[in-house]
Amino acid sequence: MILDAANGGATKTKIMYKAMLSYNQLKEYLSVLIKNNLMEYRDGNKTFKTTEKGLNLLKIYNEMTELLPITPTTN
Repeated sequence: MILDAANGGATKTKIMYKAMLSYNQLKEYLSVLIKNNLMEYRDGNKTFKTTEKGLNLLKIYNEMTELLPITPTTN
């Protein structure tokens, strides 16, 4: 959800609300995503943007969810 929210560029606040995360959760996840080159921080306009690598991961994830739909199980 974070990669999708930051596609094209977004502020922390926008990402936080779109991904339904607390500020502390967001800080931790952004750090991991940036370390793994899935997102980048643009200091000039103070936004985060999903990198090409992040967009590829998002595409693969979306394709997998189409192939393997999650169905609820009943007991």
